[in-house]
Amino acid sequence: MAATQTATRPTKAKPASKAARKTERAAAKPADAIKLLKDDHKEVKSWFQQYEKLEKDSDKQVLADKICLALTVHARIEEEIFYPAAREAIDDDDLLDEAEVEHASAKQLISEIEAMTAGDRLFDAKVLVLGEYINHHVEEEESEMFPECRDSYLDLKALGAKLAARKAELMAQASK
Repeated sequence: MAATQTATRPTKAKPASKAARKTERAAAKPADAIKLLKDDHKEVKSWFQQYEKLEKDSDKQVLADKICLALTVHARIEEEIFYPAAREAIDDDDLLDEAEVEHASAKQLISEIEAMTAGDRLFDAKVLVLGEYINHHVEEEESEMFPECRDSYLDLKALGAKLAARKAELMAQASK
């Protein structure tokens, strides 16, 4: 190569949002499925706690939108990938059926929240009730479903890779 030429290497476009970059990094080095899902639970729980301390409607709107997106993506990856694998690996259809019903209830509330604006009557109440639903759901997953999955034949690393890739794909679609 001549002295005046420089090597160029293709560069990937940097994802637009901080959340998209974080999700992309997580997809590149996936954790096991249960760790990935628990990390999501922990993150959204902290957002609900932050929400309760907010006073400005504009701040509440931003955080409610963030919560709704995270929960929508989380529910999708569980329903598309984790629950079907768990249903095959553990003998607890009742627990998985209940989780699906809890998702349906949460998705209904998310839809109502997304149709509202912070400051509307019942907006705060719906976000707080959603947080209560999610806390209940997380408690059951983490104390009952996840231990059963961990004790099963499930390849949690491979499942984690699938979850992380699908999550990255959904977050990328959402940021467009």
